[in-house]
Amino acid sequence: MFKSLRDEIDGMMARDPAARSRVEVVLCYPGFQALLLYRFSSWLWRKGFRLGGRFVSHLGRVLTGIEIHPGARIGRNLFIDHGMGVVIGETSEIGDDVTLYHGVTLGGVSPSEDSDSQREQKRHPTLERGVIVGSGAQVLGPVTVGECARIGANAVVAKDVAPHQTMVGIPAKPVQVRDDAAQKGEEPRFVAYGTPTGDLPDPVARAVDGLLQEVHGLRARVNELEGRLEEQGHITSIDEETGRDDEAAGQDVQGKC
Repeated sequence: MFKSLRDEIDGMMARDPAARSRVEVVLCYPGFQALLLYRFSSWLWRKGFRLGGRFVSHLGRVLTGIEIHPGARIGRNLFIDHGMGVVIGETSEIGDDVTLYHGVTLGGVSPSEDSDSQREQKRHPTLERGVIVGSGAQVLGPVTVGECARIGANAVVAKDVAPHQTMVGIPAKPVQVRDDAAQKGEEPRFVAYGTPTGDLPDPVARAVDGLLQEVHGLRARVNELEGRLEEQGHITSIDEETGRDDEAAGQDVQGKC
């Protein structure tokens, strides 16, 4: 037990350069304290003491600002950085070495039913090993976020995420981010808040740029075809045709007046 706690403390220190000692993590990190209370509340929950488990989890929420339902399943070395406002729902599943930042919600999108079997149906997300979820992000419903995926700050994820994928935006869309370590088959580098620094491509802006390029290409093709037809004497330019049409329309109006 103590070895497991020490490993979790060391994992937090490895992912947070502000942590100077194990004692500091134990006394000053609400994410570690909330995890301890979760372990106890989860033990009570699985032993059948449901009210006791909920009460301990409520104490954890009051003391740390982090709400973890005792029915959630959490692996080793979960790191909740800062932590205020984090919500982890009842049927959430979190793998090893996952990192969550403040304001993260692992929520359900459908209300639980009255019967026990329906109440325990999967309603919340599954985060596989090494996932990073940035501050303010929401992962909703029984979706699966693949191994070592990254969810950018304030993103809203409602669909499955492939392993090693980076998601940004509302609704979240995948972006291609180069990771040399992952391409070499090594352990992907840790990215704080799940959002790489530098030039991060915007999927919406990229789509708009693609449409603009398509429009420019079509316009160039139309101009080329018009030029060929003018050379053959079939039509005049669009500007000339437009001018003639306007002049004819003006004459018709004058005649009617």
